[in-house]
Amino acid sequence: MADAADFIQETLPDGSEIVRFSGNLAIASIGDLDARLHALPDSVAQIDLADVTHIDTVGAWLVYRTAQKHDAKITNADKDAARLIEAVSGVDDSAPVAPVHVSSLNRFLGEVGMGVVVAFTTLLHFLGFVGQVVKASIILMLNPSRFRWHSVVQHFDMVGVRALGIIGLMSFLIGIVIAQQGAVQLRQFGAEVFTINLIGRLTFRELGILMTAIMVAGRSGSAFAAQIGTMKITEEIDAMRTIGVVPAEALVVPRVIAAVIMMPLLGIFASLMSIIGGGLLCWIILEIPPDTFIIRLREVTPMTDFWIGMIKAPVFGAIIAMAGCFQGMQVEGNSEQVGLKTTAAVVQAIFLVIVLDAFFAVFFSEIGWD
Repeated sequence: MADAADFIQETLPDGSEIVRFSGNLAIASIGDLDARLHALPDSVAQIDLADVTHIDTVGAWLVYRTAQKHDAKITNADKDAARLIEAVSGVDDSAPVAPVHVSSLNRFLGEVGMGVVVAFTTLLHFLGFVGQVVKASIILMLNPSRFRWHSVVQHFDMVGVRALGIIGLMSFLIGIVIAQQGAVQLRQFGAEVFTINLIGRLTFRELGILMTAIMVAGRSGSAFAAQIGTMKITEEIDAMRTIGVVPAEALVVPRVIAAVIMMPLLGIFASLMSIIGGGLLCWIILEIPPDTFIIRLREVTPMTDFWIGMIKAPVFGAIIAMAGCFQGMQVEGNSEQVGLKTTAAVVQAIFLVIVLDAFFAVFFSEIGWD
């Protein structure tokens, strides 16, 4: 190519070298010029552009970079070449930017305000999502043929059956801890027998359901968020909408139903395991026989405690499932969002469960179920 970019080296009388560029210094004609310029010796003192027929931004950058590297002088540059070289030389300029000073108080108040805004915005979006789930549930009740029974059964297995081991072990150990701590404290007053009261009422009324809900939130709520979030990234949910399938009906409602139905069953199982753990420790440490333990348990634990747990369980299950699905639906962009929203789902579910548990405690106390 006759007009291709090129250069020659000439040695000056003082031993330094001059590089004479020629041809079309444009990106389409540079070829291997860049690699050859990197091989120039350090003795280059002058760069001559007299024979350059055309130059673009890339060519100007090569000339400027070579001059900067060898501390060489650029000569015989026409008006356009000089303008481009001056323009690209500004790339290396870094104007100092003074940091904006923000006081610690203003920064703290700003973060608190932003947190409040995010919290209320998330709450409003979550309430809207709950409305969508209720609407989808009503539509499915009016059109039973659209309901996905196999999906509900599948989630029965994931939420309930596969969680029995960890929930049973956790509840058994919690029962032992309640009995041990209660016995230690009540022994000071010679009232070790009231340890049974503590185990029975605390297990059926509060800890049996609450700890089960926390475990389900960490296990199943996070799984719901990760599954739906991954489907969002892979555009499976968009594909479902394209073929006329409502994501709330196909993905959310089966998970909510599975959690609502399995939570009371898991709560009963957890309470029984906790009672077994507490009874075992009472038998070993306090020497209270199992038959005496059971008789005393029936005397001191009212049925209202059991019903309180059974009322709270499906509500907790619905909240956990909807929180997980809601955060999964919020995933956008990349796989990092899946992790962030999964974490948010667990935190949000546990927070809402504890808030609702406090509300139930006050409510049942006010209506006389003490």
